[in-house]
Amino acid sequence: MTLKNLTKEELENMSYDDIAYEILKETNKKYKTTDLFKEVCNILNMSEKEYENQIAEFFQVLSTDQRFTMVKDGYWDLKIRHRANIVIDDEEEDDLPLDQDNNEEEIEEDYYDDNDEDNDEDNDDDLKDLVIINEEDQESDLI
Repeated sequence: MTLKNLTKEELENMSYDDIAYEILKETNKKYKTTDLFKEVCNILNMSEKEYENQIAEFFQVLSTDQRFTMVKDGYWDLKIRHRANIVIDDEEEDDLPLDQDNNEEEIEEDYYDDNDEDNDEDNDDDLKDLVIINEEDQESDLI
């Protein structure tokens, strides 16, 4: 399917992202959001006002449509033309050091403080100005 072969009615029944997909596929180019949407608007004979009103929605559609990917410098392209480079670093150490005997009790002692008294006092200070209002009091304040 090429956009040139479609009728005006067929184009109007297509979504913006479907038209953008075809533009990227046919031209084999990357586009900035604004330029790509201008192409879509030109194909659909949309006015400048319609362009301005719909550009944010178009950006959101591009961002959520899994067929598109943003590449270097804010250009959009088809995701099928790009592959993700995934690097797995097996030498990275765990956050918690394990001793040689894997004694979990020792690890807990190192990372967890059983003395929560300090924390309780801090929480009390945070809640000292808290006022509890039941629904009846709240409703009478609104009237």
